[in-house]
Amino acid sequence: MPPASSLASAIAPLTADRSRTALLLDVDGTLAPIVRDPQASSVPELTRRLLIDCQVNYGLVGCVSGRQAKEARRIVGIGSLPYSGNHGLELLPRGAPQPIVNAEAEAWTERVRAAAHETIPELREASGLRIEDKGPIVALHWRGLDDEAEAEAVAEQIAEHAKAQGLLIQRGRSVIELRAPVTSTKSDAVRALLDGVDVDNALYVGDDRTDLDAFRALRALQHEGRLIETVCIGVRSEQTPSELLAEADLLIDGPEGVNSLLSALAG
Repeated sequence: MPPASSLASAIAPLTADRSRTALLLDVDGTLAPIVRDPQASSVPELTRRLLIDCQVNYGLVGCVSGRQAKEARRIVGIGSLPYSGNHGLELLPRGAPQPIVNAEAEAWTERVRAAAHETIPELREASGLRIEDKGPIVALHWRGLDDEAEAEAVAEQIAEHAKAQGLLIQRGRSVIELRAPVTSTKSDAVRALLDGVDVDNALYVGDDRTDLDAFRALRALQHEGRLIETVCIGVRSEQTPSELLAEADLLIDGPEGVNSLLSALAG
């Protein structure tokens, strides 16, 4: 964790008027610890309580995820927050039963699934590569497998085939995503969550390369005059991308550091 004075100084402009501040947070690796099986991910109860405490006083508390929005909500466990999922392709408003989905991306769903399931299926099954079906995005995971290097090599072969079919490829920490060829990033997610929300300041917290787009979105909004103060916080781990370390305004250590941050914001 940074020294308490550094953290207090970084968030002071945000806590000065909480009703005019938005708090936006990534889910996996930020609010929820990284686990071997993505389906077993969950936000600890302490973190959930701190989010609820923040929700009472801040202009907006929202979550951004590469997962489908409803899955992100299940993991966080707070239905009264808004969620942007699938890197901005989905928006799930507070308490809504279903997300608003980008129709252009949704039309590619079957082709994305076919690229993941029908390319070298024997090698994929033998490697143990896990498939996470997110509709217009399919993620290939190899974290914690017996031979991670072999599974990663298989994932790269599938990705090259998918790319040749016109799909987009996104690489993350122990994961490759096959995506519909519709440009959408966490920048879009941030802008969608802030759209129509009357705030002057915003904070974003994330741990992976895709969160850089969210950092850049906040800074762009500040440059445009839409926001006055922005703070971009990186969550540090053994696998933190060097780009995130370089672009973050402040670094904290793992989900435990996120709890300390939320506690300071709530206090």
